[in-house]
Amino acid sequence: MRNSYTYSIIALLFFCFLLGVGTAYSQTGTQIIRGRITDKDSKIGLPGAAIVLLDNSPEMKGTVTDTDGYFKLANVPLGKHSIRVSYIGYQELVIPTIVVNAGKEVVLALELETSIITMTEVVVNANSKDGSVNEMATVSARTFSLEETERYAGSRQDPARMASNFAGVQGSDDSRNDIVIRGNSPAGVLYRLEDVNIPNPNHFAIAGTTGGPVSILNNKVLGTSDFMTGAFPAEYGNSLAGVFDLKMRNGNNTTHEFTGQFGILGTELAAEGPISRKNRSSYLATYRYSTLRMFQAIGINIGTTAVPNYQDASFKLNFPVSKKSNFSVFGIGGTSKVDIIVSKFTEPPTDLYGDIDRDQYFRSNMGVAGASFSHTFNASTFAKVSLSASHSKSWAFHDLVFRYVDNTDLVPCLGYTFTQGITSLAGYVTHKLSARHTLNAGLFADRYQFNFIDSVLNENTNAFENRFDYRGNSYLLQPYVQSKYRITENLTLNSGLHSQWFLLNNSFSLEPRLGMKWKFSPRKAFSAGYGLHSQMQPTYIYFYHIPGTNANALHNKNLGFTRSHHFVLSYDHSLSRQVRVKAEAYYQSLFKVPVSIVPSSFSLLNQGSTFERFFPDTLTNAGTGENYGIELTLEKFFNNHYFFMLTGSLFESTYKGSDGVKRNTDFNGNFALNLLGGTEYTVKNKTFTLGGKLTWAGGRRHSPVDEIATQKANDVVIIDELRNTLQFPNYFRADIRLGFKLNSKRLTHEIALDLVNLFNIKNMLSVTYVPDRLNPEAGYLRQEYQLGFLPLFYYKIDF
Repeated sequence: MRNSYTYSIIALLFFCFLLGVGTAYSQTGTQIIRGRITDKDSKIGLPGAAIVLLDNSPEMKGTVTDTDGYFKLANVPLGKHSIRVSYIGYQELVIPTIVVNAGKEVVLALELETSIITMTEVVVNANSKDGSVNEMATVSARTFSLEETERYAGSRQDPARMASNFAGVQGSDDSRNDIVIRGNSPAGVLYRLEDVNIPNPNHFAIAGTTGGPVSILNNKVLGTSDFMTGAFPAEYGNSLAGVFDLKMRNGNNTTHEFTGQFGILGTELAAEGPISRKNRSSYLATYRYSTLRMFQAIGINIGTTAVPNYQDASFKLNFPVSKKSNFSVFGIGGTSKVDIIVSKFTEPPTDLYGDIDRDQYFRSNMGVAGASFSHTFNASTFAKVSLSASHSKSWAFHDLVFRYVDNTDLVPCLGYTFTQGITSLAGYVTHKLSARHTLNAGLFADRYQFNFIDSVLNENTNAFENRFDYRGNSYLLQPYVQSKYRITENLTLNSGLHSQWFLLNNSFSLEPRLGMKWKFSPRKAFSAGYGLHSQMQPTYIYFYHIPGTNANALHNKNLGFTRSHHFVLSYDHSLSRQVRVKAEAYYQSLFKVPVSIVPSSFSLLNQGSTFERFFPDTLTNAGTGENYGIELTLEKFFNNHYFFMLTGSLFESTYKGSDGVKRNTDFNGNFALNLLGGTEYTVKNKTFTLGGKLTWAGGRRHSPVDEIATQKANDVVIIDELRNTLQFPNYFRADIRLGFKLNSKRLTHEIALDLVNLFNIKNMLSVTYVPDRLNPEAGYLRQEYQLGFLPLFYYKIDF
């Protein structure tokens, strides 16, 4: 990869030169902020709402919404601004740090919450990042936006990597964007898009995981979304760790706009605009292709033949049917492949990811397409229904490489194809019983279609053994009901009940949820939350059969849900409009965790964060786990040219397998600390940014290796009774982000350079088994390190 870094820097200097030349033709300009203001519950447009631009100019700019709640604020100077939205009978809303560029109009979709006190002057409620778009969430929830995925150093424009900066979240694996929340497996994270649950939205995805090296999600289509880390509301189920509730924004319904981007992580095109200006319908679409694959295609040597090849796309079509109804169609999808070929080398390579004794071919793809219809019946009742279909597939084939003096033989040793499709029907109704009381009820109905097949070569018998051979279907049903009751203007009680039923084995759960928020002073709030949560197992686990047994002998088919009690206490103090401090304490008790019937240290709580599948023997829901800790956030939102965020957590994460011994989980790093910030200055039409991030976290737990058993099994075998008694050194990484933006007439040029792992720290990743068949006496265990210094750049143009 080193040559690619050189090309990155050369390209960066070239684009900087072009932009510098372009400044002679630049000018200071203005742009438009437009959007719609609606009621938070009924989604009905609010006519006559006042929108005021908050800046230091002597002339205050403002406007009001039309009869359908739409507004247009023209001639807004380029740069960062805040706006205030007010409407009689509703809580006032302040939106900070709106980025206004020449190349794109700013389109906002804002919701106001009813004030339960009737008066002409409403309560000011600054829109900080605390809280969530979902009004039923009272603890462990935070909104995030497109800007944050681009502003935070080292985030790579990836929502998951951006979220690793938040308190209670670990993201200390450079090769993947798995997020470890409060010591839980990343497999416990739920992804939701446009109100439907979706499979792992990452390239090179492995069954049973929710992460990957490159995200399929394109931040250019995302609107303001929610990220939750515990005790989430009743509408969220089948998750133990956290929730990404992602919303896609609507395209601009008045003006066609385009974006082109070239960077190391991908070359992209995006377009949006009106389908019908009269009906306010719009389109939004993006496409991305792997830049490294493009380099290889034109003959540029990037330092390895194992070039990741991927592409993805996303879209949303929005059609307002009437003043009260809306229809939309949306989708995301991506394909990825990589081939690691060692047979072409005369000597086994030592600097290549993957095993050195085999050729490996890997493919994966994922896609979701859906449609939704929403309708406002009246000022009190709103309903939405969505229908979607998703598909995910991973495929691999391995050839063992035997090198001789005159030739090289290839012997097939592994092949599998895991395919899963889900057809989903989701819907809910929200009814405002009064200004104080809102009721919401809904249902998620998923039909799963499975096709799993896997065979592996037994080198002792020289015969293939079948581990999976299943085709079938089943259903997962999740009804829920939840309520928000505002006892006073400053005291809110949320309650709900979630149910989950998996028809494959009739697993069933009934899960109460409860949350309370008390704002006991204008700047201070106390919150508490409780939830009982359940999650089905990674679906392929149900259909594993021990090699040599009947394919219909599904040893784990009757596994029940893993269950968990969440308790959270939270204190939030706004030191000023721009600075806040937040502390949370939590306790999580996990039970009915799958462990092996034969006494051992195995637990499913340790799985879900690698590129490897796992093949457990017969399992039973007899394991337990425990997570507890404290978290602290000190944050200054962007103001006066700078922002910063300090997050820290101290935690314990333990479990018991079927042997009854209490151990550290794989994810028990004990602490995580993030410090990030940045500054931004604008000189006429040119903006310069500088950002940085420091991450310090406890090393991952690992286990002593049983060397004799490892050589016999041709794979790493640990000493079971000593599982997780070792720990890798603490993880440390420093990132720097440099950015430059130029606004010219109807164009915005932007170039950014992320210097990831600036000091080239060698952080430990894992211990792997890499036998050398030419030299059996050589060491066969290798310490794998995380990525070293990695410069990433992109150039983007909006027009």
